[in-house]
Amino acid sequence: MNGAHALLSTLVANGVDTCFANPGTSEMHFVAALDGVPQMRGVLALFEGVATGAADGYARMAGKPAAVLLHLGPGLGNGLANLHNARRAHTPMVVVVGDHATYHKAYDAPLESDIDAVAGTVSGWVRRTMRTADLAADACDAITASRAGLVSTLILPADVSWNDGGRTAPAATLPTVPTVTDDALRAAADTLRSGAPTVILVGGDATRKPGLAAASRVAEATGARLLCETFPARLERGAGVPAIERLAYFAEAAQEQLEGVAHLILAGATSPVSFFAYPGKPSDLVPDGCDVHVLAEYAGAAAALEQLADELAPGATAVSAAAVRPDRPTGDLNAFAAAAVIGALLPEAAIIVDESNTGGVGLATSTAGAPAHDVLTLTGGAIGYGIPAAVGAAIAAPDRPVLSLQADGSAMYTIAGLWTQARENLDVTTVIFNNGAYDILRIELQRVGAVSAQPPGPRALELLDLGGPAIDFVKIAQGMGVPARRATTADELAAALIEALTEPGPHLIDAVVGSLAG
Repeated sequence: MNGAHALLSTLVANGVDTCFANPGTSEMHFVAALDGVPQMRGVLALFEGVATGAADGYARMAGKPAAVLLHLGPGLGNGLANLHNARRAHTPMVVVVGDHATYHKAYDAPLESDIDAVAGTVSGWVRRTMRTADLAADACDAITASRAGLVSTLILPADVSWNDGGRTAPAATLPTVPTVTDDALRAAADTLRSGAPTVILVGGDATRKPGLAAASRVAEATGARLLCETFPARLERGAGVPAIERLAYFAEAAQEQLEGVAHLILAGATSPVSFFAYPGKPSDLVPDGCDVHVLAEYAGAAAALEQLADELAPGATAVSAAAVRPDRPTGDLNAFAAAAVIGALLPEAAIIVDESNTGGVGLATSTAGAPAHDVLTLTGGAIGYGIPAAVGAAIAAPDRPVLSLQADGSAMYTIAGLWTQARENLDVTTVIFNNGAYDILRIELQRVGAVSAQPPGPRALELLDLGGPAIDFVKIAQGMGVPARRATTADELAAALIEALTEPGPHLIDAVVGSLAG
């Protein structure tokens, strides 16, 4: 068999059976091999950032690696932003990047670039396969690395792909399940028994129900407060799931949440820092005099919390969120009314892909008591994540409704993902929070102005305005095969959402909400 066939066979034999692709000439033997390995599902994306974001969303929901196929260095570069988000989420992913044939690289063809260097910026594992006979083994190593929570990049020269000599696929190694150390467990237990003000910051694999239940038991028994990392990779929440407050995005609000804390226990989360630097303000959000204790890294955090709960709270019961929904609003539509409509109508077992940014300011409150659901968030802060991640989540969980809550400015980065939703007939409802601006940047501009005592001027404000010309998301969606309608009132949004959630296939709702920045 040739190298491409050996690679695909190896991926499928190890459970990697979905590949999000935007291929080029160097990858045509990989594409041709799809007919010989029908177990591999190929999903076409019109932009590399859609392919990488879809793979991220898929892997977060499927709990196993996704594959991505990209074309040379420029294709990898186009996919980089969502690979950055995947790296921050510890998403298992095998990225296959085609390269020029080994003998062709010496000619410095127009698309020649340093793929290894580019891949290294977002990958925890990078390898260039130089012999067809080594390809299956290298693929297994990539899968093994990805299962440890790394973006793994395999660089595949074209001649290695087309040459014969591919071997039978070996089995990839399963990762070792991390265990909490006795010292870490003892330090956390002693801290919690001390009675000093303590916060447990939850992240990693502890943001699903078992980890949250264990953390809730500990908090009930010890009086510790619980916080969740600002952008969890996958957060279970809603009725019947222990509720947890997320650490605030803006540094001032996060500092208020942590004020007076003597001990901070990290259970799958990293020590909190400000997302950006501001003149005269600290980057480290840990209060002065607060001791930081690492209970567990991102993997193994749920198990560590369960051990801690069994030691400190053997009789305690986790406190779960009650089933309660907001009243369905009527009248004018704004961000809070839109959130209330979504909270009132959220279906059972929904997957929310949240890139609503400032437009979604009311969502956490309005959906807290809705039927239990998963939320995927923008872990790395590189925007253009939501629409692609919804593609991947819907393919990973075809029996669950996916609600993609999307800011208007961010949507335009990867709007081509709607075409893939239509092509694959995915049950994704996209709600655009349309405020006609980069509202988060308006807010940040005001914050910087407050620091510098210089309010933003008209030219600065104009640069962040998306209203001239206005973006017609309804026409864009319809042009890509996705039914769409606009909502300017709460009643119109509710009617559109009911229709979209009832009919199979993708839908888009352009929800016109006002700016929070004024």
